[in-house]
Amino acid sequence: MTRLVFVRHCEAEGNTKGVLQGRTDCDVSGNSAVQLELVSMRLRNEPFDAIYSSPLKRAFKTAQAINRYHNLPIQVDKRLSEIDVGVWEGRSWAEIEREDSPMVAVWNEFPGKFHAEGGESMREVYDRMWTAALEIAGANLGKTVCVVSHGCAIRNLLCHALGWPVDRVGEIGWCDNTAVSVVDFDDELRAKVVKMNDASHIPPELSVYRRNGRDLSDAKAVAP
Repeated sequence: MTRLVFVRHCEAEGNTKGVLQGRTDCDVSGNSAVQLELVSMRLRNEPFDAIYSSPLKRAFKTAQAINRYHNLPIQVDKRLSEIDVGVWEGRSWAEIEREDSPMVAVWNEFPGKFHAEGGESMREVYDRMWTAALEIAGANLGKTVCVVSHGCAIRNLLCHALGWPVDRVGEIGWCDNTAVSVVDFDDELRAKVVKMNDASHIPPELSVYRRNGRDLSDAKAVAP
């Protein structure tokens, strides 16, 4: 059995300011220092054999924090990056709703069909995350691997791992910063979701999502 432990990045500037950060390489902020300490402690005794990370700062710094107790090389894989939201990058939901309300409705109601102008489709995220997960699992058969990524990206990965089409991605709940999900793969790389979006190590006062009843970058759904 091969285990991939997916971790969403810690709180970052986009989460704090309430703007979409997608591929924007913003830095960590807000409660990130405490969140990183808590997630690193939670995962300190996991028998990680490898750590992979998105290249974006908020993910890589999360991987570095987790790695405090493991001292492994962090392998960067750009396929683990967040969805590219094109012309929506760095903008607030209020601004986007004024200028592109039809696509906001798609994001909220039919996210599997989402594709912002100049950006990436949800289908592309769904496909690349699954390809990356299979390759990482295949390269680490019988091992336990930490994979640090992003909210929308992990949502797509979990949807695929459950055997669901991308059209059902809206049924996958959004995860809090540093939430943990676990997917096991058998010898034929068939997936089984063991844990989804567990942020039990983060108290409500350190959670943008729970403190506000939703993420600050949220309209109806949570933004990347």
